[in-house]
Amino acid sequence: MIQRTSPLANGYVRRPHARLPLLWPLLINPRLREQDTARRQIEALSFHARDIRHIVLTHLDFDHAGGLEDFPDARVHVLAAEHEAAKARSGFVAHQRYRARQWDEVRDWRFYEPGGEGWRGFDAVRDLDGLPPEILMLPLRGHTLGHAGVAIQSERSWLLHAGDAYLHSAEMSPCPSCPPGLALYERIMDSDHRARVDNQARLRTLKHDEPTIKVFCSHDVSEFAALSAAPS
Repeated sequence: MIQRTSPLANGYVRRPHARLPLLWPLLINPRLREQDTARRQIEALSFHARDIRHIVLTHLDFDHAGGLEDFPDARVHVLAAEHEAAKARSGFVAHQRYRARQWDEVRDWRFYEPGGEGWRGFDAVRDLDGLPPEILMLPLRGHTLGHAGVAIQSERSWLLHAGDAYLHSAEMSPCPSCPPGLALYERIMDSDHRARVDNQARLRTLKHDEPTIKVFCSHDVSEFAALSAAPS
């Protein structure tokens, strides 16, 4: 029987100011609808929140960590540097982006350091605790200090979720560009600008050199639509 109500999912959408920064929603105007939450989308597929055993995070920004507590039995995997930055909240932007109330009830964390056998020229974290070897974390410092990509091997090739390493698909083109407003937001949110630019260039090269690897980011609408329409 799927539980149709949740104080966490409902509370986050109906009372967002307790968990979201005051300034950033004015800039990005998020659409807060309960049916869009991860929990409700998973329930729509006939699963229960307690069926989710693992969550692999690219980073802990408020728009990526907001639903963690809707999955109380999940083990949360994140780079150690990201968790340390989130706890330190050093500087104005960090105080806005990291909201401890979103994840202070997580009971099962797993923290990782970069190193070991690489992947396609990137550092890689393999053998995530409790997960199969087909799932890797790739440190992609820049947007945050502990930002990571998540690479998943499929039957055909690989999917690479690049998180917020870039925000617009045109940044991955041979002649990269980005809408001015989005570029400004990207720059404001940088924790290490040089590292982000370098990692964008490496992702662009990977996308060009290995076209069978599907690279996508968290926020581009066209990439989301293409992936949604793709065969399972």
